[in-house]
Amino acid sequence: LFLFKTMDRLVCTTDKRVKYKESAPETMLSLPVPMDKAAVLDEPEQKRPKTEEGKEEKPVPTITLQACLDSWGAETTVDDFRWPHLNNTVATAMSQRRLSNFPRYIILQIQRYTLGADWAPIKLEVNLDIPEQLDLTPLRATGPQDGENLVPEEDEKPTTSADQNGPPSIDEAALSQLMDMGFSMNGSKRALTAVGGSDLQAAMTWVFEHNMDPDFNDPLPEADSAATAAASSNDGVDEGVVMSLVESLGCFTIDQVRAALKETNGAADRAADWLFSHMDDIDSAIAALQNKESSASTSASHAVPLEDGEGKYTMTGMVSHIGKQTGSGHYVAHIKRDNKWVIFNDEKVALSESPPFAHAYMYLFQRNDTVGSPSPNY
Repeated sequence: LFLFKTMDRLVCTTDKRVKYKESAPETMLSLPVPMDKAAVLDEPEQKRPKTEEGKEEKPVPTITLQACLDSWGAETTVDDFRWPHLNNTVATAMSQRRLSNFPRYIILQIQRYTLGADWAPIKLEVNLDIPEQLDLTPLRATGPQDGENLVPEEDEKPTTSADQNGPPSIDEAALSQLMDMGFSMNGSKRALTAVGGSDLQAAMTWVFEHNMDPDFNDPLPEADSAATAAASSNDGVDEGVVMSLVESLGCFTIDQVRAALKETNGAADRAADWLFSHMDDIDSAIAALQNKESSASTSASHAVPLEDGEGKYTMTGMVSHIGKQTGSGHYVAHIKRDNKWVIFNDEKVALSESPPFAHAYMYLFQRNDTVGSPSPNY
């Protein structure tokens, strides 16, 4: 009912070859809020809100839903994308995202929560101009087109540094310092091997996250099996990039960053965007990526069919957050019943005279061609 996939069209700027990459099934379309597109609307003076002291409150800018959709689907530059057909070397890519199918219901999550200059979560003060009728047809993915020079499918499997060079050499000075801190030799070697062999700070971070692993103090496997294990666990992700992002972002674990890099083919900036856009449900998002990997080995005949139809929708519900802080406040739901909006506020259920369309952070839309026709699969 809610599942949809997205498709990225990536163009290699080196040779103009095109690669299409389809995501795992998702249930929520997370939309960025480009504040540079927001503007303060003119209001009659008598309608401007006042503070308790009688002063006018700072005006809140307004942004259109279309601006958020345009930002989500805009062409972006990926500076460090790894291309399998170029021997897994890094080259710039131009990326654009579209929807592979239009589900019966689609949830739009507005990214009202972001990180401030001090990396603390903040809530964006912005009104959303959102229509009750929505047409997503322009965001339909078209897939490969005639005349496009596609990246060969046989080159899709990336090669890793472990495949080519074996495990990294371990820096003896870094190993000695880790052991002086009280960690075992095997555990210290595992940590340094995981982060490239010499980065002491990254190795310490790895130790703090993995020191409870059952094999932490076990001897390292032989070189050949270690290379195989590294290739299997890292899937071509550059551990140096992993540790750099962990340190610079400061609010995600090594495993979360590694999963994001794997999903974005090693592109650090896209991985950071992916992590921030899934902050509200990071564990579920990581689980979805893991499910994607397991489902890839499943026969196509066992794949869950995704509903599809015309991309025109009508709003049927929304969830609002009351409060200015991300760590506190109150959530209220509004549902449309018999063309009337009903508020669900804890035990209170009543007709809503002024639904807060501009202030919600999650909206539920139903595809118009499914109204009155229950899904045959449920």
